[in-house]
Amino acid sequence: MKDIVVGMGEALWDVLPEGKKIGGAPANFAYHVKQFGLPSCVVSAVGDDPLGHEITENFTSKGLDQLIAEVPYPTGTVQVEIDPAGVPQYDIKENVAWDNIPFTPELEALARETKAVCFGSLAQRNVVSRETINRFLDVMPQNDDSLVVFDVNLRQGFYTKDILCNSMRRCNILKINDEELVTVSRMFGYPGIDLQDKCWILLGKYNLKMLILTCGINGSYVFTPGNVSFKPTPKVEVADTVGAGDSFTAAFISSILKGKSVAEAHDLAVRTSAYVCTCKGAMPVLPRDLTE
Repeated sequence: MKDIVVGMGEALWDVLPEGKKIGGAPANFAYHVKQFGLPSCVVSAVGDDPLGHEITENFTSKGLDQLIAEVPYPTGTVQVEIDPAGVPQYDIKENVAWDNIPFTPELEALARETKAVCFGSLAQRNVVSRETINRFLDVMPQNDDSLVVFDVNLRQGFYTKDILCNSMRRCNILKINDEELVTVSRMFGYPGIDLQDKCWILLGKYNLKMLILTCGINGSYVFTPGNVSFKPTPKVEVADTVGAGDSFTAAFISSILKGKSVAEAHDLAVRTSAYVCTCKGAMPVLPRDLTE
């Protein structure tokens, strides 16, 4: 396969009061890219344990191509507790398999065939996976058509200013939500200006092709040099919001790779993430009016 779209980082189980669910943005992203008809692959690591075997079997059953190393660490889990106000609290276990993704000859070969990659900040909390992500980016073809997407995901203090700065320098598309933007701008020393101005600053400072800002029910923006696209968030009956952001990114990147305009890609991304919100779980089968 050539021109593969890669989701790279954490593969884990969210352990909820009602049971466990497969989690991790990279798999959600790669799964939806595949639904839009592009070759995709999820890159991560699991342990040689029942939870790890179940993840790889689940991805196989979904027809999701995977390069998932088996490493001598436990498969990642996130303990999710719901507080009295109904707000989920996350305990992301440390020193687990996806913290230790190895850079293998197979991964190097995949990098050489990669057209677009999406990675986040959470998967870089440990030096092993962080170095693997950076080595992958070093090997990946760098041309005008290549897309390197940094999807910021600030969790539990598992990030540093250095990791964020390096990732923004390495990417050409930055995806961030409004809460993350407030945190990042505070770290970077420009807290007192409005969200749009912060986006323009980041776009220029890091020479980005695009910056995607999602604001939940308040809509989303795509900033490109000299232009901004805004789309309101559709009103839908929400089942849960798990994976909605990943489906947004997948729909947007798939559309851009197919030669669509930013406005067309943005429209499909908004409609796709709204549909995912109407479904339970992060990996529903998308209707044909979206994928075609």
